[in-house]
Amino acid sequence: PRDYVSTAPYFWPDPNQPDGLPYIRRDGEVYPGSRTDESDFVRSRTLSRTVDSLVRAYRKTGEETYAAHAALLLRTWFIESATAMNPHLDFAQGIPGVNTGRRFGIIEGTSLVSALENAGRLVGSPAWTDTDHAALLRWADAFLDWYLTSQFGLEEADMHNNHGTHYDVQVMRLGRMLGREDLVWAIAELAKTRRIATQIEPDGRQPHELSRTRALSYSAMNLRGMMTIARMGAKAGSNLWHFETADGRSIRRALDFLVPYVADPNQPWPYAQITPFDPADFAPLLREAAVVYDDDSYAVLADRFVSPPPES
Repeated sequence: PRDYVSTAPYFWPDPNQPDGLPYIRRDGEVYPGSRTDESDFVRSRTLSRTVDSLVRAYRKTGEETYAAHAALLLRTWFIESATAMNPHLDFAQGIPGVNTGRRFGIIEGTSLVSALENAGRLVGSPAWTDTDHAALLRWADAFLDWYLTSQFGLEEADMHNNHGTHYDVQVMRLGRMLGREDLVWAIAELAKTRRIATQIEPDGRQPHELSRTRALSYSAMNLRGMMTIARMGAKAGSNLWHFETADGRSIRRALDFLVPYVADPNQPWPYAQITPFDPADFAPLLREAAVVYDDDSYAVLADRFVSPPPES
């Protein structure tokens, strides 16, 4: 009951088998049964979004009721002995009839890491004591240790696609929470060879994402992860934003490869994309690029999809 459990989203019951087992892969097509309220993927995402809303409301209004409910949720999920999740993802994204969990399930830890980070914004509220925060940090430390030492964690770190990228993002976020700036810097520096040099072609293509049935979405997702690594790495003294391999592979090159297809909906995307792609989801990347690369053209394009915030 205290283990995180979910099933792989792109695996469906085999219609040729009476019991549907083993499930078979349909890439990019989410099986509804993997996204019910019985899945910890859904529960953890609800936790993350709810805590985020409550913390934002508390920080904006100072109303302790919001902080108290956020604290209750965090204590229930991470601290209370009867209900706290065991700090691992051994049973995430299992495939019925095949296994009870996979390394690919680590990407679902994103929601949990977000909830953990938000706890820091409750410090100072009577509802969230020093004892609470110390207990939560111990949980986060155990969770980080699982990422760094478990078989699934080691395998996911070695993935050369969005899974490896977002593994790095989660490890860096946990490391930053725990004051492990050495780890944050090391992961960012390693990304030069482990991510940029192996996942981006000299022309900006991301071949491991282009093989998917939602190639544009996955290319944008992987780029978002790399930009997050660059942002956190910069605070630790690394410079991924302007890193480029000898043959021209870089974050900016990956961004510029996608821009024409985002900018012009009539520009045919030469790879598979079986679901709609919303350019508004790409706008935050463009806005950040405009600042980092001192290039207003990215912000101008972003403004076409999402109106800029009003001037205060």
